[in-house]
Amino acid sequence: MKMRTTLHIPNRVLFLLAALLIIDMLMASRISLSRSIHPILKRSPYSHLGPKQFPKSHPCPLWSSSFSFCLQSFHKSTTSSFFPSLSSSPCYASFSSPSVATPDDTLPSNPLLQDFEFPPFDIVDAKHVRPGIRALLKKLESDLDELERTVEPSWPKLVEPLEKIIDQLVVAWGVINHLKSVKDTPELRAAIEEVQPEKVKFQLRLGQSKPIYNAFKAIQDSRQWQSLSNAQKRIVESQIKEAVLNGVALEDDKRKEFNKIQQELERLSQKFGENVLDATKKFEKFITDEKEIEGLPATALALAAQTAVSKGHKEATAENGPWIITLDAPSFISVMQHAQNRDLREEFYRAYVTRASSGDLDNTPIIDQILRLRQEKAKLLNYINYAEVSMATKMATVQKAEELLEKLRTASWDAAVQDMEDLKIFAKNQSAIEVNDLSHWDISFWAERLRESRYNINEDETAPYFSLPKVMDGLFNLANTLFGIDIEPADGLAPVWNNDVRFYRVKDCSGSPIAYFYFDPYSRPSEKRGGAWMDEVVSRSLVLSCNGTAPRLPIAHMVCNQTPPVGGKPSLMTFREVETVFHEFGHALQHMLTKQDEGLVAGIRGIEWDAVELPSQFMENWCYHRETLMGIAKHYVTGETLPEDVYLKLLAARTFRAGSLSLRQLKFASLDLELHTRYIPGGSETIFDVDQRVSKRTQVIPPLPEDRFLCSFSHIFAGGYAAGYYSYKWAEVLSADAFSAFEDAGLDDSKAVKEIGRKFRETILALGGGKAPSEVFVEFRGREPSPEALLRHSGLSSVTASA
Repeated sequence: MKMRTTLHIPNRVLFLLAALLIIDMLMASRISLSRSIHPILKRSPYSHLGPKQFPKSHPCPLWSSSFSFCLQSFHKSTTSSFFPSLSSSPCYASFSSPSVATPDDTLPSNPLLQDFEFPPFDIVDAKHVRPGIRALLKKLESDLDELERTVEPSWPKLVEPLEKIIDQLVVAWGVINHLKSVKDTPELRAAIEEVQPEKVKFQLRLGQSKPIYNAFKAIQDSRQWQSLSNAQKRIVESQIKEAVLNGVALEDDKRKEFNKIQQELERLSQKFGENVLDATKKFEKFITDEKEIEGLPATALALAAQTAVSKGHKEATAENGPWIITLDAPSFISVMQHAQNRDLREEFYRAYVTRASSGDLDNTPIIDQILRLRQEKAKLLNYINYAEVSMATKMATVQKAEELLEKLRTASWDAAVQDMEDLKIFAKNQSAIEVNDLSHWDISFWAERLRESRYNINEDETAPYFSLPKVMDGLFNLANTLFGIDIEPADGLAPVWNNDVRFYRVKDCSGSPIAYFYFDPYSRPSEKRGGAWMDEVVSRSLVLSCNGTAPRLPIAHMVCNQTPPVGGKPSLMTFREVETVFHEFGHALQHMLTKQDEGLVAGIRGIEWDAVELPSQFMENWCYHRETLMGIAKHYVTGETLPEDVYLKLLAARTFRAGSLSLRQLKFASLDLELHTRYIPGGSETIFDVDQRVSKRTQVIPPLPEDRFLCSFSHIFAGGYAAGYYSYKWAEVLSADAFSAFEDAGLDDSKAVKEIGRKFRETILALGGGKAPSEVFVEFRGREPSPEALLRHSGLSSVTASA
């Protein structure tokens, strides 16, 4: 029987680590106040104005399986949810923006202000942004005036009208923000930048409304409190907490200062993200000599030729060139892993780690300003540092997060050191000229050669078995098995922003629609942000029902940046790309399969940030499940199933360089916390000094002195992970333990798998933010979380698992 490769830790160390991790999780997993709906409005596509954010768009982490697609940007788009239409359109798909009275003759035709069933992504343009948003804000100001005048401490007189006000803004802002992420133009950027301060001004007024705050306090103090459902109590508690974190209790002068900081943070975060995108697009290399790109897989050459054609070199072919290679993830990763030309690898590596660090696109001063303003905001709110503000609505505390990271670092360090020794030995045996001087641009190349040698796996050989259509079919079959849902194409039902975008309908076992989602799979470097993410389009909500009885159905975006079809072939995926699709689908499932009717805690809303990665990381485990993998791995030409020996090799390779990959993730999380706890902007240390200092404990090979990775670390400077990147590891403990429930029952026991799958759906996926995630986990698992499964899955345990 083939055994999975493992990295051994003494049993006594493993036992101590496991015990400490359990204690940490239990002590830190208090019932914290969930995020309110307000932060949906209080953030740009890249940053969150409010100190606590509503977990919307979920970029994949900078780690292992999804690493290729998370390097470039970590988009955070504003959620779109839609006001119910009064038209006779079908209830499940009908949404509408409010009618806005205005003398502007152009507004009646503005698609942002029209009734529609699905967002008009195909016709919204930059010219619609300024008049549409301004007219809408004028209407919402009036609505808020009316709410503040008539508010009462009751659900119908407070929560329901509040949800409707919020919904009307995000319908318009969500559309334009999404388009900025997937169909960016200078005109759209300029239009959004111009109206953004006006939007933020309204958001701040809403978030700091004392009549609304006082009404929530009155509900909490009233006799009706005990009669509220758990979900309703979570909403009230979170709204009160959010109002305080939004400055509702500040004196006038301090509130003005707070609002000024919020406006500036919004602007800086948006600029940061734009600089990363522009710097990524700016670099490209035109190649005519095939010797320069020797070693690149056929798929990479085809993509490089296709890029050259799009740049005007109509004669370009994969075989003869010319080729254009960029810093877009599929292109960049291919160079780092496969290019035999060491000088080329070095050139691309240096270009990548110095993106957005010089000239007009330099993010260095922006980072310093962001960190300074976050610290000032924390002081205004009477917190020690910004990390404390961030943790105020998470499961963890700063101390518990740092303790978890340190224990995992200790467990990973020796394994990572051994990984490097293995590379040196292998490179020496291959007579590599750089064997005595392995640098950063050599690691991925030699690691891929070692992986191919050790497991006899080659991506050129496996990619034909992972065509996108087959992968999606297999993924949907898995969803049917586990959760009892059917997913069918619904192309043509909803407008899309690009012809490659697919639209799907999700149905329950009775055949009734319960959700919809868009899927935008391919890389488009000229207009689309890098990375992979899931985002809401619309959330489930009974208040926003069009008939007053059936809840409005949820709709999601799934966005990836994988290799597009080339040469008449379908998109042939790397195994990493397969894992990325499964990851984002996990997020989408939690959004779409929610059964919460309270819109403010439905789906991914209101879930503590450090628990929100549970379903996404859980779904990745199924890529290694034999029946699932064999169901998706069909040769795109012959239909032949992936050979059994190749499957066993993929399974064995799962823990390849696990220590190094774990350390990389821990470095990002540790650096994030260090910058938001102990770093002093303008002090003796620069941000790059901090990076170098943290790296001494988290990297076997220290960064280059000129490394400027922080200038493109969009997760924490243009996204929702500021003082929260540790969440990936926190949630990984939960997700691995959740999957181990299936392992315990037997992955080959189809009946048991279905039963546990339904239980997972009814708890993790269905309950949303209406119940504390620690309680939801116990309801599913029957006990508190254990780190044993994470250590075992990562190969950082003395426990071995047979293939």
